[in-house]
Amino acid sequence: MTELENKALDEAVAKFRGLMETQLERAKRIKQEKEFTDYQSLDKIIIGICGGDGIGPIITKESQRVLEFLLKDEVAGGKVEFKVIDGLTIENRIAHLKAIPDDVLEELKSCHVILKGPTTTPHQGDGMPNIESANVAMRKALDLFANMRPVKVPEEGIDWTFFRENTEGGYAVGSYGVNITDDLAVDFTVATEEGCERIARLAYEYARKNKKEKVSIITKANIIKTTDGKFLNIAKKVGEEYPEIVTDDWFIDITTAKLIDPARRKDFKVFVLPNLYGDIITDEAAEFQGGVGTAGSANIGKRYAMFEAIHGSAPRMISEGRGQYADPCSMLRATVMLLSHIGYQDKADALERALDICMFEEKKLTITGRDTGCTCDEFGDYVMDTITNLK
Repeated sequence: MTELENKALDEAVAKFRGLMETQLERAKRIKQEKEFTDYQSLDKIIIGICGGDGIGPIITKESQRVLEFLLKDEVAGGKVEFKVIDGLTIENRIAHLKAIPDDVLEELKSCHVILKGPTTTPHQGDGMPNIESANVAMRKALDLFANMRPVKVPEEGIDWTFFRENTEGGYAVGSYGVNITDDLAVDFTVATEEGCERIARLAYEYARKNKKEKVSIITKANIIKTTDGKFLNIAKKVGEEYPEIVTDDWFIDITTAKLIDPARRKDFKVFVLPNLYGDIITDEAAEFQGGVGTAGSANIGKRYAMFEAIHGSAPRMISEGRGQYADPCSMLRATVMLLSHIGYQDKADALERALDICMFEEKKLTITGRDTGCTCDEFGDYVMDTITNLK
């Protein structure tokens, strides 16, 4: 090797050591959080409302309006408080050159749960600085280790719940890969024992509580033998503690194929899988339900939880002046999950039923993203009127 290549390797090794030291410290830290927050035991539940970018503030504000409608008695009684948090715009993040500016992170940490709009992530070739995804940064900073996404299409026999590990895998240090030379670039995949164990246990606990008879572990452990192998082996070991639940395992490539196989896909119930595979396959799964605009997402940790739409920030809608026609349904589905998580299951059920009526059954109003359909506010009114009529 040349002198320049030797120098580049030495620099890469030093950077790798620094990254691994950070990950070892994280592995120790995540073992310390033992218990989940009991929201109903709190004197006051603080719900953070964080609009994000593009259409994010529009759909988040609408979801806040629906939440305030459903929780008006709790707000009046001091049990629930809303806290609006600005500062996750791409402009502010670029100004601070941080995925989440320090003052914004402190505000987020002052809340118990967060309803968050979509945020823009810079990517190669867009001319913006290489700033980490705000979602990835938030999941790591608040240790939101589990991404939970339900997908239901009763007429197709589809009743799936995905538990995607949120803080490890290919996303753990996704912004810290190394260009060793012009000819060689390297990224890293991370798996810890605690990280694999806790996501698997959450999936199996959910399956047990909701009488789901099968958990499917999804990896590529035949090729990614070390980290995926660790994930698979630990999840299988956890599964042994739940003898009433059938455990099977699949590779990610064939899983994507079998989800479109009408004969096979009905067999799947609960999935547990590493970060990257979960990111891809949950978008595929959402298409069966009507697309990413129909699905919400929960990001769950032991101390904090964050709920969000699973689509992007749609900057083109804003630049074309169509923001008021943004579809709030994905955010409202996330709001259902938020209400359930903090202990208001009756209100969650009412909102979910109203959304089913408004989106699929009556469809008195339709969101098209343009003036051919209703506005975001009009759809929110429709949902709240439907809830009132359910009583």
